[in-house]
Amino acid sequence: MRGAIYHYDEDQDFGYINGVDGKRYIFARADLDQPAVPAKGALVEFQPDDGTAHNIVAAASPAPSPSISQPPRPGRLVETRSAESTGLWAYFGRTMSVNYFNFNGRARRKEFWAFWLCCILVLAALFGFGILFNLAVNGFGINAGKTSVGFLPFVIFALACNLPWIALSVRRVHDIGLSGWLVLLCVIPAIGGVALLVFGLMPSQVGENPWGVMPAGVKV
Repeated sequence: MRGAIYHYDEDQDFGYINGVDGKRYIFARADLDQPAVPAKGALVEFQPDDGTAHNIVAAASPAPSPSISQPPRPGRLVETRSAESTGLWAYFGRTMSVNYFNFNGRARRKEFWAFWLCCILVLAALFGFGILFNLAVNGFGINAGKTSVGFLPFVIFALACNLPWIALSVRRVHDIGLSGWLVLLCVIPAIGGVALLVFGLMPSQVGENPWGVMPAGVKV
């Protein structure tokens, strides 16, 4: 049967193929006839077996239209783009930049706690800077309490973290298979802290759920 690679998680060693019959089949690296990382969208031929795919080989791309002079190329199984880093600061940087307004998709536990850890470290550094700056401006105690402008970067950064924190929490709740609206529990004074801790500690839902495939790097 012919199909196209829908997703492959190299760390978990499993992926999905969308077959031409409209069904989705799961596979592992051992099912590939060549030792290559499958690329999303690659055309393949495989042997279906009760929801799984075996003996997967690259298939030739459909022939181009007569107006295109380029010859047909074989399907591609190697992922050419470099994988995103799963380091703590890398997660924090993406949360504060490309995922700042991202309420879609899923976020693993490491991504969630990496944001909190790095955020606390940055806030602590900015708070310390504010203390030293104010002491310097106030003459190291001579005019103590005269100004507190040194805490301005701390306040600005703390406010800037609010929206990405909400977006990250929504993606974390999606990752455990629940609706993102449950994040509203985190703002209830009596139970907010407990809800935040529970959502942050619950394991990722294995495989695919309505909000996407399992994030890379998750250990089952």
